[in-house]
Amino acid sequence: MRPASVGDLRMTNGFQVTFDAHDPERLARFWAVVLGYVEQPPPPGFANADEFLQSLGFGPDWREQFFALVDLEGKLPRLYFQRVPEGKATKNRVHLDVNAAPGLSGDERRAAVRRRADELVALGATELHVGTDHGQYWITLQDIEGNEFCLQ
Repeated sequence: MRPASVGDLRMTNGFQVTFDAHDPERLARFWAVVLGYVEQPPPPGFANADEFLQSLGFGPDWREQFFALVDLEGKLPRLYFQRVPEGKATKNRVHLDVNAAPGLSGDERRAAVRRRADELVALGATELHVGTDHGQYWITLQDIEGNEFCLQ
């Protein structure tokens, strides 16, 4: 398989990021605030998600099983939250780095990252670590179900 390069004109494969969760809707609503995403709207012809999923044979408890978010412009990956019975056992092998201070640098950037971290802690996140390395600054947090992510 040949790796893609900057000059390669092929399209990338689309993907979604899937979160295992005890409470998919609650976790999704937390991440909607973190990333500015919204609940995925139903396809054309359906008034709401309940109507669409009922047409596929899902019962009224579907929100307990899964929940999906999309970005407002439809350009970024879809986020899918699915109920699983087991809890999180170890550190994530993959995590999201969230840019909390686009266009800022230095002390302004640090202050903006700190403010955003404080907002997310107020929503239920847990602060784990403040990192600085090679001129970078980030704060590692856990979401409301213990998944690590970084604000930078």
